Amino acid sequence: MSSRWVCVYAGSAEGADPTYARAASALAGELARRGAGVVYGGGSLGLMGVVADAALAAGGEVVGVIPRFLDEREIAHPGLTALHVTETMHDRKMRMADLADAFVVLPGGIGTLEEVAEMLSWSQLGLHRKPIGLLDTAGFWGPLVALLDHMTVERFVGLDHRRLLLARADPVELLDAMDAWEPPPIARRWLHEGDET
Repeated sequence: MSSRWVCVYAGSAEGADPTYARAASALAGELARRGAGVVYGGGSLGLMGVVADAALAAGGEVVGVIPRFLDEREIAHPGLTALHVTETMHDRKMRMADLADAFVVLPGGIGTLEEVAEMLSWSQLGLHRKPIGLLDTAGFWGPLVALLDHMTVERFVGLDHRRLLLARADPVELLDAMDAWEPPPIARRWLHEGDET
């Protein structure tokens, strides 16, 4: 993995399908095998906890970032390489983004959806040039991919900006695609740059 630190966004629940947890564990193990550390939300519950436990068990480094008001509610993981406690959610997201060289999004709820949307927006605006990947376990992210495709067809999202998000069902294939990803040129305008290509 060319990225030294990968930010993993994931739900604080494990979800209805056991496949989600198995895929989260496989991703974390593969990151450790490739020598990439994990940056994540710092909790011990749900898919977040699965990722942390699996990465640590595989000998990887795991850095958690959690806001003070969630420190007890999400039950911060006790065995991390490092844990950063922030004052606000905004500070948490900024710290996670600053620490990471890439972003992987696992199944999750509203907070996870917000995180992927924010990282896509920041990338579109040129605020970062880091790969963003969806681990589309059991088709979980299919509706979001379809929505982005619809936004592109309707010309609210340019083709280059649509290519900012990668989606694969297999963790190895996703990380390989992220390794091969090249950021598009920074557009002079946000929409429809590169539509003729």
